[in-house]
Amino acid sequence: MTRLIPLCRSEDVPEGESRGFDPHGEGRDSMFLVRRDGRLYGWLNACPHVAGASMAWRKDRYLNSQGTYITCYAHGALFEIATGVCIQGPCPGKRLQQLTVREDTEGTVMFESRCS
Repeated sequence: MTRLIPLCRSEDVPEGESRGFDPHGEGRDSMFLVRRDGRLYGWLNACPHVAGASMAWRKDRYLNSQGTYITCYAHGALFEIATGVCIQGPCPGKRLQQLTVREDTEGTVMFESRCS
């Protein structure tokens, strides 16, 4: 079973930027979004090098300075935005966990949360 959790408006994640979210009220950003080439990507905020390690160096800072890769600032790993594959750092070939997000026709970004 799944449920849709509204996260933000589409314009809240502009092209080439990232933003963290706490959809389950855990008190920390457990996921983040990145918009690249008009597409929105959702990722779990956890580096595969060390389970559960938060990736941002400060609020909403998940990309390198050029905005071309997702970066784990704790470990220096770089991940492709579209695939989540690590291309540099301590975990080459490992992947970020992708999350399902969608934008509805009214411009709301929704997270598809799996319920047990």
